[in-house]
Amino acid sequence: MNEPTRSPAPYDAAGVEVHHPVPLAPVPTAPVAPVQQGGIPSVASVVLPDGRVVTGYAVTPAQPEPVAAKPAVSRAAVNIALGGIGFLAVCGGLFLLTAFITALTALVTQLVVLAAVLFGGWVAAQVFSTRAHRGGGTTVNIRKATFKRNHFHG
Repeated sequence: MNEPTRSPAPYDAAGVEVHHPVPLAPVPTAPVAPVQQGGIPSVASVVLPDGRVVTGYAVTPAQPEPVAAKPAVSRAAVNIALGGIGFLAVCGGLFLLTAFITALTALVTQLVVLAAVLFGGWVAAQVFSTRAHRGGGTTVNIRKATFKRNHFHG
């Protein structure tokens, strides 16, 4: 059971060829020059530092897309300012509401006092009137009366 395992027969390394893939060099593609309406585009020649001359059509460089302008004020600051304006508007409205409630309370108080004065005056006029009471009661006029020891003598 515990026998040593035998290694497989050795291979002849000299007879084996190993092929490694070689990457292909990228082929440069020629740029397509836009053809202008009405004529042949101008040809430009450039002299490289090593003396070679490269001739080709002038290609206008691609313009990058304009970057959206960043606002001068952040959105959070604008939201805070608008919230403050809204809060001030609400406070002003609440101030007007409290002023209206105060004025309404003063008006109701004055109406109650006026009603009390008028009703009290009417009651006083009824009590202190000089005309005779209407009805079947007896009117007694006391002109001279004497009180002796808390007893009335007429």
